[in-house]
Amino acid sequence: MKICIFRLSAIGDATHVVPVVKTLQKHFPNAQITWVIGQLEHKLLQGLPGVEFIVFNKSSGWQGVKALRKQLQGRCFDVLLQMQLSLRANLVSRLIKAKRRIGFDRHRSKELHGLAVNERIPYLKDCHVLDGFMQFATYLGCTDKLMDWHIPVSDEDQQFATQYIDGNKKTLIISPCSSHELRNWSVTKYAALIDAVVETLQMQVILTGGPAAKEQAFVAAIATTSHHPVLNLAGKDTLKQLLCLLEQADLVVSPDSGPLHMAGSVGTPVIGLLAASNYQRSGSYQFPELTVDLYPEACQKFLNKSVDEVKWGTKTEFEGAMDLITVEAVMHKVKTLF
Repeated sequence: MKICIFRLSAIGDATHVVPVVKTLQKHFPNAQITWVIGQLEHKLLQGLPGVEFIVFNKSSGWQGVKALRKQLQGRCFDVLLQMQLSLRANLVSRLIKAKRRIGFDRHRSKELHGLAVNERIPYLKDCHVLDGFMQFATYLGCTDKLMDWHIPVSDEDQQFATQYIDGNKKTLIISPCSSHELRNWSVTKYAALIDAVVETLQMQVILTGGPAAKEQAFVAAIATTSHHPVLNLAGKDTLKQLLCLLEQADLVVSPDSGPLHMAGSVGTPVIGLLAASNYQRSGSYQFPELTVDLYPEACQKFLNKSVDEVKWGTKTEFEGAMDLITVEAVMHKVKTLF
């Protein structure tokens, strides 16, 4: 059987697909699995055993579409798992020839998703994103889920991380940036958290972030606002090196972001800062109990509705939503853990 997975982005969602791949491989050991994936996400997942990756450059416009069409020319799959709902993804996936085109149920369907599929997984009420992805494997008859998030890294990636970890102290990694600014906590609160963990627990603090100028400026502002020295590695590591850093740390703090899910995938406790989205849907799958959850308060304040009244998946990405999270609430989670 030839299975094609279509999931381009984002980093966190890509990590959620890994257990789906492992489950498919367990149940269909002779299947050929191809994953059409975004360029950035491929940098993290390349080398995943038994998977052929076809990289689609989303930012290159029609040139990217033409390149993908060329790579797919003459190929036909038995099954396409259409795991992305955006309009672009639904349109681009039509380039993939497959006998069975399996997508989401009508309740979750949007942006012409129905035109990209000819079968649908059943509706699963109020589920985590990962559980929604795992439904595709279940639909194909996989009865036992293999919750294995292992992503291959090199010895050099591990050594990169090791050189920055102080073995004499507990290490906290703060990955402060989400892909959406309104999901970010403030510079002053991050700095206050750093001061608190250094003064209370004598922890080593490492800041991480992407290479984008805006992200690096945000991380640098946290470092300069803190009263204690921190190690700023923003823009200095690859995604695989970041994965190794997260694995070797004792604790990670992050908003709803890729590194939040990467940390959980390597078994490192992660405190999720969530007020702009529902942690039960998009928070840490492995450490939900460590989430600082102010989403219900944000729903009440900005939508004038209880969390039970809003549609599943509703975002509360409003100015001031993340300010509902206090430094004291985060420190309570830190102290509880240690």
